[in-house]
Amino acid sequence: MSIDRDEDEDEGTATVELAAIMTTTSTPVTPGPASPPLEQPKPSDFVPPTRPSSTPFPNAQQGQTDIRCLTCQPDCFGSDDCMVTSPVSQPAIVEQNPVLTLAQLPAEIHECILDHIFGYRVSTTSPSSLNIPSVNARSWSTALRHSRRKELSNLALVCPLWRDLIQQRLYRHIKLKATVHCSNDVMAFFVRHPHLRTYVKHIEIWFPVFQPKFLHPVAPGHTSLALPTVSPEGIASATYALPTDNSTLEEVFYLVSMQFPEARVMTLEGGERKKAPRVKFGFSGPSLVPRDLPEIPSIRTLIVKGQWNIIRQPKDWETISRALPNLEEWHGTYAKPKSKSYLSMASTLECLDTKITSLNLCLECDYRREMTCPPYYLKVCEQLHWCEKMAKAASNLEHLSYTGRVCHGFFDVLAKYSNPRTTRLKTIDLTVKNCCRQNAQWNESGSGITDMHFIAAFEQLVLGGIRALERLKSVELVRIRYVDLDSPVPPLNPYFMIRDGWCSGVWSEEIVAEINRVRPDIRFEEMAESFGEVGYSKEGRLIINSDFSKSRVLSLKLANYAMLSGGISMV
Repeated sequence: MSIDRDEDEDEGTATVELAAIMTTTSTPVTPGPASPPLEQPKPSDFVPPTRPSSTPFPNAQQGQTDIRCLTCQPDCFGSDDCMVTSPVSQPAIVEQNPVLTLAQLPAEIHECILDHIFGYRVSTTSPSSLNIPSVNARSWSTALRHSRRKELSNLALVCPLWRDLIQQRLYRHIKLKATVHCSNDVMAFFVRHPHLRTYVKHIEIWFPVFQPKFLHPVAPGHTSLALPTVSPEGIASATYALPTDNSTLEEVFYLVSMQFPEARVMTLEGGERKKAPRVKFGFSGPSLVPRDLPEIPSIRTLIVKGQWNIIRQPKDWETISRALPNLEEWHGTYAKPKSKSYLSMASTLECLDTKITSLNLCLECDYRREMTCPPYYLKVCEQLHWCEKMAKAASNLEHLSYTGRVCHGFFDVLAKYSNPRTTRLKTIDLTVKNCCRQNAQWNESGSGITDMHFIAAFEQLVLGGIRALERLKSVELVRIRYVDLDSPVPPLNPYFMIRDGWCSGVWSEEIVAEINRVRPDIRFEEMAESFGEVGYSKEGRLIINSDFSKSRVLSLKLANYAMLSGGISMV
């Protein structure tokens, strides 16, 4: 009986619940009453309901409106208006949109902002950023230096974080004058600011080659000079003489070794003028034997500008090399082409250290064609063959960049002295001033795109480079180019380049056959049969469209240069 009673009660309960669900206002067929308006007027006699006595807080407590601080300091615990909040009873309010200050930004954002202003910084330890294979790389002279450093120095006052970042960029590359007076000032400055010494990565030092003459006697020990009078018409009574306050190379090396422990690149600029004074290495000792220069183990790259005034014989290089035990890269530039430059450099390359992995030489920086071989280079040819000397030194390098005179004999000797199993040479970058030719007549030794004798010599140079790749297994980039600033059509200046498995520049049937034999995986990007939009005038002169000079030429057939021998007209 009890079981029947329980079943009846369950049926009754289910009936009541079903009736409550199936009401008129909740069925989907009959809509419910209209919703009240959004804004209803609140009656003035509204009385909030009384809290039940069963609630833990029967009386509503109004919070304090005078909030002093969220986290009280020890000084305000004894104050009456201090609100001490408990993290258990009242959780902290989290702001949905927190306001970030400049100092709270990630370090990467600060670096990007300053890189946009200063330019991207170049690593002084990794050669990948400024190496010879990088055709578009900037030179060391401008890579770490900013021209508007005085204006940008005020950015160091933005915030404490920017102070270090700005100073790292401002002092990354500094240029000093190699005089005794300036050296003392530099020494005193970095003694007062020792934290700036580690920011210097590139130290550039230039030696003056002249100074204004004294116009009136000065007191002994007074180093100020009487400068010439400057007027709107120009400089009046400007007389100059040889410098008398220049530092020696020993003093310069001592300054760098003592004050700049993190320097990686050092530039020595010897200057250029007629009968320029040679930079003194140091003061001779009692036995008249030159002393060794102070050692600078941190320097990895040495740049010598106006090298004739600093390095004139092999013992000069040996003295500098001993003071730089960790030197890896050497850049040498001569201001003017001289026979002495080739002869002194040829003897210096014979004693080149094996620690040098990258060599950049510029013996002639006048990028213009010449009608005939100059007499100063004929003096060089009478004593030695420069290409052979350079090739022997290049066999022990990893990167070679050269600007000057070169011929196919360079690659022939380089392949001879290179071991295919142990060679380290990876890149060869040659900028050709002219191709040296043996037993050539005076009118057959010039250069330019209209000189077929030069074009034939340039083809032999390219063929020599391709044949050398048979033994130079590790070479990844080869660039041989001729630059003529006076060329009527600069894109027609012959060049040849192999990079990333592709070939561009001059080509002929013989060049294509040699590439297929030596490196069959290399292909030409383009092989055009003509120079493009060219034609002939009524006088028979070659006419080239002006739009052609603005495009980049990937293919130059050597046979087409014969058309240029009669002259070029631009339209």
